[in-house]
Amino acid sequence: MAVMHGNKGGGATVNDTPPGPDESPCNNLALRQASRHLSQIYDRHLASTGLSGSQYSILSRLARLGPMTIGRLAEAMILDRTALGRALKPLQREKLIAITAGEDARIRQVSLTAKGKSKFEGARQHWLKAQAEFEAAYGTEDAAALRAALRRVVTV
Repeated sequence: MAVMHGNKGGGATVNDTPPGPDESPCNNLALRQASRHLSQIYDRHLASTGLSGSQYSILSRLARLGPMTIGRLAEAMILDRTALGRALKPLQREKLIAITAGEDARIRQVSLTAKGKSKFEGARQHWLKAQAEFEAAYGTEDAAALRAALRRVVTV
């Protein structure tokens, strides 16, 4: 997409060079831009599996930690319950997860189904390729340091 810029002569010039990341001092903007960029890499690799990066993350969390309440999963994913509920609907519709009553009928438990576990395991190879692509470009040690820094961001 061409971008029009003014010049000293009063006319507009066309700059076909896409802008780079915004250099604003805003931490939120920088983190969101980086997150969108990284999400695009993972989503591209996962596209053939029919899962988004966010959906893969939910299946991965359930595969690693086992069944949990919707509230606990929302906390673990750092999502509000409403956003998580919307994210779970397609996974439930595809029978990749099951949502059942917990010990208290008011509490809902989320678990990975056999189909969900199989889908997750099949998608893992695509996730590994996305991981490798990012680490090849960014550096393995730098990527590990970035993950550590981002875990700190979540705890402040």
